Amino acid sequence: MKEISSLQNELVKELVQLQEKSRVRKKKGLFLIEGQREIKLALEGGYSLKQLLFCAEIISQKELETLMEPYSTELPEIIHISLQVYQKLAHRKTTEGLLAVAISKTLGLQDLHLTNNCLVLVAEASEKPGNIGALLRTADAANLDAVIIANPKTDLFNPNIIRSSVGCIFTNQIATGSTEDILRLLKNKGIHIYTAALDDRSLPYQQMDYKKASAIVVGTEATGLSEEWMENSTQNVIIPMQGKIDSLNVSVSAAIIIFEAKRQRNFVQSKE
Repeated sequence: MKEISSLQNELVKELVQLQEKSRVRKKKGLFLIEGQREIKLALEGGYSLKQLLFCAEIISQKELETLMEPYSTELPEIIHISLQVYQKLAHRKTTEGLLAVAISKTLGLQDLHLTNNCLVLVAEASEKPGNIGALLRTADAANLDAVIIANPKTDLFNPNIIRSSVGCIFTNQIATGSTEDILRLLKNKGIHIYTAALDDRSLPYQQMDYKKASAIVVGTEATGLSEEWMENSTQNVIIPMQGKIDSLNVSVSAAIIIFEAKRQRNFVQSKE
């Protein structure tokens, strides 16, 4: 088994680059996953691992083998790293001594599989990893059919997105594309488009019928949605506000509308 103890090791330097630079992730088609839960979710989500790095001071080889036993046919190269190297690469103290180098997916619109009665979330121009992560967590909680990022401002394999989504980037069906291409896809599939937008044409979100194929579309907190979305929507919707402010965090707004749609679809909790 390969062992790495030096911070000057070339692989360590490469992994730091993967963490910090989007262009490196895109060029190599690789990204870094931190944490046992996130790695397991990635494997269950059909992602392939190139390397698995563990710190024996935190997790023993036997514990690692037990943890990875369900995925024994998919195990990559396993590398033992020192505590010093692990602390250099890990951003959280609660990731149980495990890191992985994973192979990226294309996340193209052509790879989406949408049912005739799908419920999807579209987020335009999302940039803040925390907001994207929260949207992905909401989508997972509601078991949406897909999450589509329009005109993305950051690559979805950014370590901050993986962390903030607590691995839900691997549990959702995700795609990215231009607003124009996404609108074409939704219209071709007969999906109703409900845009969260504060303007004169907007109606309260709870008045809509989400029981048919629907896309709930949200924009950024700073600029909202582009006019292209509002002009092509089935209906612009608002969340009535009773306080002194006129907007909510984008992930909160999305969650309110999504779970109204789930309520209309007779959503039943999986846990009783």
